[in-house]
Amino acid sequence: MLSFPGTRPTNLGVKDGKLAACPGSPNCVSSQTPAADAEHSIAPLSYSGTPAEAIAQLKSIIGTIPRTKIITESADYLYAEFASALLGFVDDVEFYVDEAAGVIQVRSASRLGKSDLGVNRKRIEDIRAKLLS
Repeated sequence: MLSFPGTRPTNLGVKDGKLAACPGSPNCVSSQTPAADAEHSIAPLSYSGTPAEAIAQLKSIIGTIPRTKIITESADYLYAEFASALLGFVDDVEFYVDEAAGVIQVRSASRLGKSDLGVNRKRIEDIRAKLLS
């Protein structure tokens, strides 16, 4: 089987309350992108309870998704890699429980290529639906 994982980015994580900005390519969505940038902007996720409970719930949801690996976890941050079934392309997905804003900030970006055919946006919306159920 072919596999195109790409190289893990070095700019991930939370810096001054912000996740990394999306690149110019259309294969990334972020809740911290201004709404005027409709291609990259996505609403943050809602949560109830404590940040630790939100992270635990995200871990539980991510654990049900095939070809997913949690790389980094803290009390208010989760970083996971999602690999595609066919060619093993990897997307980097981050969740930051922004307690001050009362939301979970998200960023989902493909490592390789230009277009993701909406996969990153769909993934975040699927996770949003599972968080709400």
